[in-house]
Amino acid sequence: MASPRATRVIPSAAGIAALLLWEAVVRLRGIPPYILPSPSLIAHTLWDNLDSLLVSWWYTVKITFGALALALAGGVLLACAFALSRTLELALFPFAIALQVTPIVAIAPLILIYVDSTTASLLICAFIVAFFPVLSNTLIGLRSADPNLRDLLTLYGATRWQRLRWLLAPSALPYLIAGLKISGGLALIGAVVAEFAAGAAGRETGLASRILEASFRTEIPKMYAALTLVALTGVAIYLASNALSRALLGRWHPMHFNAGGD
Repeated sequence: MASPRATRVIPSAAGIAALLLWEAVVRLRGIPPYILPSPSLIAHTLWDNLDSLLVSWWYTVKITFGALALALAGGVLLACAFALSRTLELALFPFAIALQVTPIVAIAPLILIYVDSTTASLLICAFIVAFFPVLSNTLIGLRSADPNLRDLLTLYGATRWQRLRWLLAPSALPYLIAGLKISGGLALIGAVVAEFAAGAAGRETGLASRILEASFRTEIPKMYAALTLVALTGVAIYLASNALSRALLGRWHPMHFNAGGD
């Protein structure tokens, strides 16, 4: 198993090496910026446009975390309801699957027609993308409780709510965290893709609009600068979800013993 220091140093070294290679290829081959800008030019463009890009970045972050919060609340509550009622699960789970398998780019135009607020439309689209992993993983976790412990609670006459509180919820926590890791990235993807589908413009817009504007004006370095912010946001969400996993699960769950590879 890799040491904690190696898990930080190796990815950082690999990333720096990739950027240096990119920079070298662009410079040595004389690739023009309108085809492939160098990392140094992207960084310079990001700094020059930082004020406007940060405003758009903050808008995208609000949509992303708003959708993630809704997905977490809705997914957990619905999973608990399904765990307590098999009839309710049979009735509603197919609708959740239908939302999951339908591409968001196909749903977004309809949502934009029916919802007046562009912000609310983007929030709904991002929520739809992020919702199912939380629901599915949490439900699997609730169903994975030890059968012997189930029988013990039955022997003691535990109610449904006591089963949920003392047995099912702790069993589902690792699965919920795994679903949250997936949904964090999907919420960001949903927010960006929905804004692409909306073609939104104006002051209250996110990074997708900055990317569209730059593409229309053939400002390729600015496109890469906005993409860099999107990528860094996704990485930050992933790292935050890992930190949350360590905080909630500590070292009592096997996922933290086998996460290091070799």
